[in-house]
Amino acid sequence: MPLGAFKAALMGTAGVSTADVVLLSSQTASTSATISFTSGIDSTYGEYIFRFYNIHSGTNSTGLQFQVNADGESGYNETITSTMFRAYHTESDSAAVFQYAGDDQAQGTAFQFLCNAQPDDNDAGMCGELHLFNPSSTTYVKHFYARTMTFDTGPTAINLFPAGYINTTAAIDDIQFKMQSGNMDAGTIKMWGVK
Repeated sequence: MPLGAFKAALMGTAGVSTADVVLLSSQTASTSATISFTSGIDSTYGEYIFRFYNIHSGTNSTGLQFQVNADGESGYNETITSTMFRAYHTESDSAAVFQYAGDDQAQGTAFQFLCNAQPDDNDAGMCGELHLFNPSSTTYVKHFYARTMTFDTGPTAINLFPAGYINTTAAIDDIQFKMQSGNMDAGTIKMWGVK
């Protein structure tokens, strides 16, 4: 993606139909069980980026997850194969670790973790982004990767890197985000299209 497109996206000036990165939708959580994007995912864009801004969990030690529906399907239970690793550093400097994080799937149909162990402390939150490639393809599986940053009660800075593929050749036309348990008390998720 051109540097100018990144600048436009970061500065909030993307949004015209001729831009390389177009803001398509924005949803804000307020004690929300789920946030779903059920329109706007089509063949117009080859890549979709979902950005997470200060997602706050209402339940202690839980994580944000996602799942998708193929065109005409429901239930958010498509087959996913994924991996996840993390890097973290404690505030006290007692641990600095890079490791396999678990929370992956091998042909699973569960919601895929984007972060885990997020506390419900008032000052805690999660930010990051998920990239989904060619969701409208009816030939190939759908690849994704994400990078998220969260605060844990260590207090610890945790950087997570989930990635994988949705093992269907059917077009993907909607996506849902939810916490592993409880609600999203606050935060915003924005969907961007990339030409």
